Amino acid sequence: MTAAQSIATATIADRPAAPERTAAPTDGASARQAPQGRGSRARIAHEEFFDYQPTSTADLPDPQPLIENLTRCVIEILAGARELEQVARWVTDDVYRTLLSRASISARARAARGAPVVRPTFSVGAPRITEPRDGVIEAVVIVTSRARARAVAIRLEGLDRRWRASAISVL
Repeated sequence: MTAAQSIATATIADRPAAPERTAAPTDGASARQAPQGRGSRARIAHEEFFDYQPTSTADLPDPQPLIENLTRCVIEILAGARELEQVARWVTDDVYRTLLSRASISARARAARGAPVVRPTFSVGAPRITEPRDGVIEAVVIVTSRARARAVAIRLEGLDRRWRASAISVL
């Protein structure tokens, strides 16, 4: 045995044994833990544990400024004057995909006409806000421009202590 091999075996042998793992306490006093296992029940429980957690309206800020700003941003996104990524943190994945497809359709229509991207001039009216249940806000905002008036319907849900738009429709 060479000197290098004897040093290597000596350092491996000198290491302390790994501590034994014990199961977590199962009493109700312990903190909420993610379920263990590989089955479909454990996977669903794991997703529920780490999924968005609903938040009460009382724990959330006033939704009116967000509604007005989201309305303005959505109109500018569809006009091509604003990037969609700027509102990504305030919308759910489904809304993001819907806005992405509508923005690409609008961009193709502008390219077919040869029209340049122009920042739209419009005024945002006062939102009409309703609360169908705790943690959910539905609002309609009228947006008027020189050419026409549009209605923007927005549904906000309180998720993880902030508002997120779960539905946006531009009529």
